[in-house]
Amino acid sequence: MSVNNTQVKHIAALANIPVSEEESQELAEAFTETLVVVDRLRKADAGKTAITHQVTGFKNILREDIVKEEQSFTQEEALANAKSTYKGFFVVPYVLQNKDN
Repeated sequence: MSVNNTQVKHIAALANIPVSEEESQELAEAFTETLVVVDRLRKADAGKTAITHQVTGFKNILREDIVKEEQSFTQEEALANAKSTYKGFFVVPYVLQNKDN
């Protein structure tokens, strides 16, 4: 499987990320290389490999969830680059549909 720069441009447009012609070509090549590696991994025979959940011995270290105001955006800063806003919220297209809309 391969990815071309047209597909990269389409994905970039969906994500609202500007990409130059040169960048789209480089990304297409990198995505293709990644897909080749993933395909090799998918084909690898791991049937005789023991299941491993944790190999480092590290344990999850939890910390208190503290809001640091100096690292937070104001609402105006958060919305500054939004394409569309309404009453202080981001406006985005519907992603999920139900029988009423």
